[in-house]
Amino acid sequence: MALYLIGDVQGCDSALGRLLDKIDFSPSRDRLVVLGDLVNRGPGSLAALRRLQALGDGVAQCLLGNHDLHLLAVAQGVRKPHRLDTLGDILAAPDREALLHWLRHRPMALREQGVLMVHAGVLPQWSADQALALAGEVQDVLRGPHWAEFFLHMYGNSPDQWDEALTGAARWRVIVNALTRLRLCTAQGRMEFESKESPGAGVPPGYMPWFDVPGRATAQDVVAFGHWSTLGWLGRPDVISLDTGCVWGGCLSAVRLGATAGERELIQVQCEQAQVPGQ
Repeated sequence: MALYLIGDVQGCDSALGRLLDKIDFSPSRDRLVVLGDLVNRGPGSLAALRRLQALGDGVAQCLLGNHDLHLLAVAQGVRKPHRLDTLGDILAAPDREALLHWLRHRPMALREQGVLMVHAGVLPQWSADQALALAGEVQDVLRGPHWAEFFLHMYGNSPDQWDEALTGAARWRVIVNALTRLRLCTAQGRMEFESKESPGAGVPPGYMPWFDVPGRATAQDVVAFGHWSTLGWLGRPDVISLDTGCVWGGCLSAVRLGATAGERELIQVQCEQAQVPGQ
């Protein structure tokens, strides 16, 4: 079986279909992992969710990204829709509840074939095992009986740094922010959420891309992520960045992981622009 990792779809179902055609994807022989942000901003969020759900967990695993969590929060009335959201077709769909149930049971992080997979990033203090364990804490809440209440406390930028002593909502908020929003942090792991440009466009003093922190605990691991469209494709030995800005008129990207360590093939399709940067 081949394993494909796919970057942020963001409701661009047509591009997803063309990408699967390009890689000649077959559920009988292939598997895929979508690295979060399955929905929103693109024109086909409902179709994308239905397509991925229909493949089944044995064929497709989909991580939760910040836009996917936003959909769940909007559906619960905890957040108001953003003016650029394209979630109305999901919220009005006859299978809405089944889709939302499926979505909140998606993982926050995975590890397969020696690759740790998250939507956004991993704090420098966290090992791969710790990141998976902390992701599991949030997954348990989202899949539990009080999952709707979780969204009342999920939003916010503080605490902005990990502390093992954190408990409850504050602890879960740091985990969610790191796994679904992180781009920049200090060497001590203090997160910054305002900067969204590429690293070369100016980084606040003292901050750096999370994967460039010296001595980060995952330095010996391969980490695959999306979320950072202005960073784009990055294929370092230790890092695979796969958000190549499909919704902004870039590409939708997949990486085929080979049978041997470090063997990778990049496959891309050009996307129609659904949103204008800076709107």
